[in-house]
Amino acid sequence: MSEAYVSVTQAQLADGRDIFYFDDRPHAEGERVLTDPRDLPQVQPTSEMRRDPLTGDWVAFAAHRMSRTFMPPANENPLAPSRPGGLPTEVPSPTYDVVVFENRFPSFSLAAEAGPDFEYDVDSMGLVPRRPAHARCEVVCFTEDAHTSFKDLPVGRIRTVIEAWAHRTEALAAIEGVQQVFPFENRGEEIGVTLQHPHGQIYSYPFLSPRLKAMVNRSREYRKETGGDLFADVLERERAAGTRIIAETEHFTAFVPAAAKWPVEAMVMPNTPARDFRDLNDAQRDDLAALLKKLYTAVDEFFEGVERTPYIAGWHLAPVDPAACGTVRMHLQLFSLMRSPNRMKFLAGSESAQGVWINDTTPEAIAARFQEVWPRD
Repeated sequence: MSEAYVSVTQAQLADGRDIFYFDDRPHAEGERVLTDPRDLPQVQPTSEMRRDPLTGDWVAFAAHRMSRTFMPPANENPLAPSRPGGLPTEVPSPTYDVVVFENRFPSFSLAAEAGPDFEYDVDSMGLVPRRPAHARCEVVCFTEDAHTSFKDLPVGRIRTVIEAWAHRTEALAAIEGVQQVFPFENRGEEIGVTLQHPHGQIYSYPFLSPRLKAMVNRSREYRKETGGDLFADVLERERAAGTRIIAETEHFTAFVPAAAKWPVEAMVMPNTPARDFRDLNDAQRDDLAALLKKLYTAVDEFFEGVERTPYIAGWHLAPVDPAACGTVRMHLQLFSLMRSPNRMKFLAGSESAQGVWINDTTPEAIAARFQEVWPRD
């Protein structure tokens, strides 16, 4: 992480959870409050995971999340800074630039432990292994302004978010048993967002997700079949074709994948190998911040009459395991389930039951629309 770019201040919330302030500007006396005044009961995570015997995939269970905060009124926004005269929030300070803290209602938790009566085999069937979902989930608040979105952030603030992603990726990857780190953002009620404040999350997983596992396996198969690097070849040939390229910079390429599943989908990939944010130097991080500003702006211009396109933006990072980290190049996959203005694509029989996607448009049409609305310098 570029220590010269941001200052990082760590503290603890009332229930012992960690909070980190990432400051890209000097803060005045009293702006950074490190003591949480709340009398906060500890949430007892019941996170566990079971492996599906038919697919081998792990499924997480987090019943304690049923009581998590849902669409609170503006004066009870838990992601806002704590201001004098207002309700105390998850952020004790009256201001912040970017802040990260442990999720109070995590899907995966380091407190998820196996007690003496924990059953590692569901109903002693010998088919469904069961484990504590031992990992960590964090919340990333992009700005203290609840009325903005990621696209509204100045490039310098996006750069600070990148620093936060890099810092937390390194920390989460170091947790024993963690195999994958996944920074992501959900935006829009249509996606299922429960807090409107602009924020993302970082999950760590004690296993490889089905998508990452598939990419690792396919990358290894491709190298065995051709001797080549799958991600390098995909990027090289997309750039050569040019049909689906949205933007090219010195260090990154934004394009629509040739086999895009979603009615709106874009991918951002570094032009040289990088496992995750830790491998990006300052010049690459600067370049990425400027590119993301344009991409997120274009997403909100994609549909006429739609001011805020609902989307999911997920960073696919290489596995933590050194033996596998070279198989995957980090990349952003940003997509929307909106298929036309204010009409959503529903994952019905083929997609939900069989995982066979049927897209309502073409990657070339998606790319053409992105090219049309792309911000011009």
